[in-house]
Amino acid sequence: MASRGVVGVFLLAALPLLCLELQRGIPDLGIKDLILLCGRIFLLLTLLTLIISVTTSWVNSFKSSQVYLKEEEEKNEKRQKLVRKKQQEAQGEKASRYIENVLKPHQEMKLKKLEERFYRMTGETWKLSHGHKLGGDEDLVLESESQTSSETSNREAAKRRNLPKPVTKVSPPAEQPTQKEVLDLPEEPPEIAEEVVTVALRCPSGRVLRRRFFKSCSSQVLFDWMMKIGYHTSLYSLSTSFPRRALEVERGWSLQDVGITVDTVLNVEEKEQSN
Repeated sequence: MASRGVVGVFLLAALPLLCLELQRGIPDLGIKDLILLCGRIFLLLTLLTLIISVTTSWVNSFKSSQVYLKEEEEKNEKRQKLVRKKQQEAQGEKASRYIENVLKPHQEMKLKKLEERFYRMTGETWKLSHGHKLGGDEDLVLESESQTSSETSNREAAKRRNLPKPVTKVSPPAEQPTQKEVLDLPEEPPEIAEEVVTVALRCPSGRVLRRRFFKSCSSQVLFDWMMKIGYHTSLYSLSTSFPRRALEVERGWSLQDVGITVDTVLNVEEKEQSN
């Protein structure tokens, strides 16, 4: 349609020129000259039509190629987006499985170890157990645990001192001290009470136990506490951390009298073997 319109425009433009030439050359214009003029005009129109058709087809092909390239780019972009979305979903599933199967158990195990270490440092290992029912035999359990640890610690100390081994079938020998009765410690005061100190016992096994006492309590209560957790006074003694010295107590002395007026850490140490 565009080529036909252009040809029509050129024909209308060439018609006045043809009329002008005819008016100028009518006296001398013959039939032969008229035929040649018409042939030249026809040839010019043919060339113009050819040029216009070639140009139009080239422009149309260029436009169609541009449209095709644009459509292909859009298709490729959609395909790439779909592939990226699938890859992201696959990576998300892998990450969630890794977190659920690897990271979560590792973090839980690490947290459990830190909790166990914390309770062992604070001497609250009872929080790691499953506990007992209210009104149950907590004292009996504590007594049995203390007796077990006492027997183990005392046996090791007796072996180092080359003492005779205790016989399990008969009553313990005189060289192996045992707890004949359960020692009762005074009730632990609250944290907000006045004239209260916190005493920590660092055991040879590495655990640390803490307890609060009134400054007016008898100093003998420290050795009673040491015996209750399984370390007999005939094999073990208490000493201060810094300066390091053995703790000397008397029945009539209070904690304040022996120098325990602030929070203190005492070491449970095995007595040196005497010749």
